[in-house]
Amino acid sequence: MRYFMHLAYNGFRYYGWQIQADQISVQAVISDAMKKIMKEDIALTGTGRTDTGVHARSFYAHFDTRQTFDEKDIKNLIHRLNSFLPNDIVIFNIFAVAANTHARFDAIERTYRYYISVNKNPFAIDTSYRIFFHPDIDLMNQACEELKRHRDFSSFSKSHTDTKTNNCIIIHAFWKQEKNLLVFEITANRFLRNMVRAITGTMLDLGKHKISLKDFRQIIIAKDRCKAGISVPAHALFLEKISYPFNLS
Repeated sequence: MRYFMHLAYNGFRYYGWQIQADQISVQAVISDAMKKIMKEDIALTGTGRTDTGVHARSFYAHFDTRQTFDEKDIKNLIHRLNSFLPNDIVIFNIFAVAANTHARFDAIERTYRYYISVNKNPFAIDTSYRIFFHPDIDLMNQACEELKRHRDFSSFSKSHTDTKTNNCIIIHAFWKQEKNLLVFEITANRFLRNMVRAITGTMLDLGKHKISLKDFRQIIIAKDRCKAGISVPAHALFLEKISYPFNLS
């Protein structure tokens, strides 16, 4: 049987989702908990990778098991997992899916949000990036429209990755103000490693009038990470939503 798992995590103390040698990851922690509870080696496949320190409000993974669960069994498994797992990981739901359903390859859209504070805020220290200027949001939103005209985002990708292509389709990108925070929301069919943080850092250069909109366009066209701005810190980035072409139970 194949099952989907819906979960969320605070990524502050993890080296991303994916299992890494000698580093703690979300995937490793959940897999270990499942092995102990289910008495079976479980291979979890996530909807994607999140970088070190990045959070996920909504994340999906699938796993195969020889066991079959009814509704009561699933509720009990969720309860036991949440009791066993640390407080920075939560399992919302587990449900059966078709044997060929894939958490990563079947996902059609992913949405990230990056949170920025332009004022001192002791309650947002761990979840937003503090800057000391007021960026030109209108100009940055013009850059968002520019992003949607392109496909190759090599300029915003971490170097020497194992991806076959750096092409992505950006469906939505927008800056807005939410109370005392600036929020950058971006949706695409896929993302490259470090992509959102590199785009955000480059857009802040634009919002500071350090570069022009023409410069921003040329950075994308250059397909050169050295041309883009810095990668902003990971602690303010959240994976907010994953969309599939089917209903999720």
